[in-house]
Amino acid sequence: MIVTIDGVAASGKSSVSSGVARALGIPYLSSGLLYRAATLLGLEGGAVLGDEVAVLAALNSHPIHLEPIAQGNRVWQGQRDLTGDLHSSTVDHGVSIVAVLPGVRAWVNDQLRQVAPPFVAEGRDMGTNVFPQSGAKFYLTASPRVRARRRAQERPEDVDAIEAALIRRDDLDRVQSAPATDAHVIDTGPLDLQGVIAAILAGIAER
Repeated sequence: MIVTIDGVAASGKSSVSSGVARALGIPYLSSGLLYRAATLLGLEGGAVLGDEVAVLAALNSHPIHLEPIAQGNRVWQGQRDLTGDLHSSTVDHGVSIVAVLPGVRAWVNDQLRQVAPPFVAEGRDMGTNVFPQSGAKFYLTASPRVRARRRAQERPEDVDAIEAALIRRDDLDRVQSAPATDAHVIDTGPLDLQGVIAAILAGIAER
């Protein structure tokens, strides 16, 4: 079984995917953390983030590993746990640039496809590109304002500034982030976390 949960930035994909995976007793895979790791290592290596060759060189010089556990994925560089550094504003601003690089996308997809199912996979194009064979596809959305308010609860940043950044991110992600034709689209705006998880679990049961 492969469950795909795609959606726009800050729509709650990671928390929802973790909750669904724990309810099902299987791991979940966070593609977003791998893109963030590529961005972080590119920045630390002094790469121009739009330079695919430089970003891939940083990745190849410092191999990383995704630990796909249901409670929350972690990314390791040898013995260094990168996870805590992957959600900074600096990485936020650069990840959309890195995520459109074909070589980086191929690298992330290869990392994900090496994991044997069952699992829950979350990202932007899990149901359309990475695991199109999935029989349980979901897409999460919400207004930029709702998403900004939620993110502001996690970070000491202004809601208006977060909303503006999310709108820019949506524009950059539009090519990669679209629901599969057979995906169940869920507006998370009127729902809390448990409500979204319950909706997905009900959808999986129907399928």
